[in-house]
Amino acid sequence: MRSVLIYDGDCIYCSGAAKALRRLGDVGSIPWEHEAAQRFLEDQFGEVPFAMILVDLDAEVVYAGRSAAKELADRAGMPTLASDIVSAEYDTISKVIGVASRREREPDDYHSVYDLRERARDAADELFEASVSLSDPLPE
Repeated sequence: MRSVLIYDGDCIYCSGAAKALRRLGDVGSIPWEHEAAQRFLEDQFGEVPFAMILVDLDAEVVYAGRSAAKELADRAGMPTLASDIVSAEYDTISKVIGVASRREREPDDYHSVYDLRERARDAADELFEASVSLSDPLPE
């Protein structure tokens, strides 16, 4: 499965979570600030939303905000109740992490599941390749 998480690279908690997700083996990650992420977001949304984004290249689906958080919780094998809480309390969790990480801006209001746009497919492939090149080798 080819999936890439776009996360706030300035947030130590977000960076740690992205690193942990790579251990699942099917989710790459790339900071929001990376050129490939910026290009993909512009092609997908017509602007560059500041939001957690999960791109599933194989399913041709893009999850944003609370939808991305719920999908990641499901993929991590969290119990349904925990996954539902992550989704329901996403705004509160995001606010707490923002305060703790001294985030200077609020996430944009993107929380849906979107079809991968035709015009964003090449950028999605570049996003995946960039996430692979940024990945740390994981300990065996």
